[in-house]
Amino acid sequence: MPEPVDAVEMQAALLRLRRTSGLPVVFGGLLSDARHARIAELNGAQTGALRGLVISAGSGLGGKAIALSRPCAVTDYASSRHISHEYDAAVAAEGLRSVVAVPVVVRRAVRGVLYGALRTPVTLGDRTFDAMVAAARDVEQSLAVRDEVRRLLAAGREQVTDPDTAPGAWEDVREAHRELRALVPRVLDPALRDELLDVCGRLASAAGAKVPAAREVRLAPREVDVVACVAAGSTNAAAAERLGLRPETVKGYLRSAMRKLGAHTRLEAVVAARRAGLLP
Repeated sequence: MPEPVDAVEMQAALLRLRRTSGLPVVFGGLLSDARHARIAELNGAQTGALRGLVISAGSGLGGKAIALSRPCAVTDYASSRHISHEYDAAVAAEGLRSVVAVPVVVRRAVRGVLYGALRTPVTLGDRTFDAMVAAARDVEQSLAVRDEVRRLLAAGREQVTDPDTAPGAWEDVREAHRELRALVPRVLDPALRDELLDVCGRLASAAGAKVPAAREVRLAPREVDVVACVAAGSTNAAAAERLGLRPETVKGYLRSAMRKLGAHTRLEAVVAARRAGLLP
């Protein structure tokens, strides 16, 4: 079944979709298995008829979009001859006529479906389709980030538990730390973000026991992110691309971090950050 964090991604996408498309009703859900999606999130609905509805691949408009892995639309849901009609009662209860469904596809696998609807039977224009596809892409990207976060969290926990299991393991720890720090700003769910930061802190602390004690230094989260990128050999431009910042902003964060660390060069900043337990 989709986890609570998944709902955060869907809720945010539907809120943006309703604002950008002008559609009065938007809703959607993620797949619980390869062939079934549950409508869990609604925005603009006047009844609860659609909530909890389980959509099977191939059935109805959303099921068709899931099965074909492409957007599908009807001008008048109840009278359309291009879809099956298992869900007509719920659609009619909400008063929906013109409906579009767009699948959420991550790495070629359908992970969910988004709907947008009007209560009048009119043909939906390109602007609406573009907004729907953009919303689906937002969910896709968020889910891909979440998947990567979970993979890195699992790897990070293993490395914190036993970072000396193989030659070169500390470089693996440092790479996991850098990747996790870069993903933090892209995570919407606060609980998952806190978990990310906790594992990052544990990775850095694990290394702290292996270096001499240093004076306490406090860096802002973005300053740590930038120094972590520098530790990986990134230029300011590369760090900016990885962190979604402007190169000038990265330069400012790095300058501030170097001042706090008492460093005069980029290398000195990395060494000082590791001695302070800020980097593994």
